Amino acid sequence: MGLSTHVLDTMHGTPAAGMTVALYTTDGESATLVKRFVLNADGRNPDGPLYDNASLQTGTYRLVFEVAPYFKARGVVLPEPNFLNRVALDFGVAHADQHYHVPLLVSPWSYSTYRGS
Repeated sequence: MGLSTHVLDTMHGTPAAGMTVALYTTDGESATLVKRFVLNADGRNPDGPLYDNASLQTGTYRLVFEVAPYFKARGVVLPEPNFLNRVALDFGVAHADQHYHVPLLVSPWSYSTYRGS
């Protein structure tokens, strides 16, 4: 239960270890930073779930993934301006008693996401 994320680097076929991610709560156009973290070797938050099942609340959230800095750190030569600099995913939690897993599959030129289990 709770909220988690996982990032896979589809260019290299590996977890996106070292990518910086920020979690926000949102209210309309307003966003409040909850936490910023760097993904571990498995491409996940090193502290575990972003919210455990007791802390997750119904509402809207945003995950912001620092894509260009991650790929630059991996030695990928990117054009200026970058095609993808950051990926921001806005999503809603309608059932706080369920698990919300928000994975990101990303390259310097594309990304996809879905609600995982």
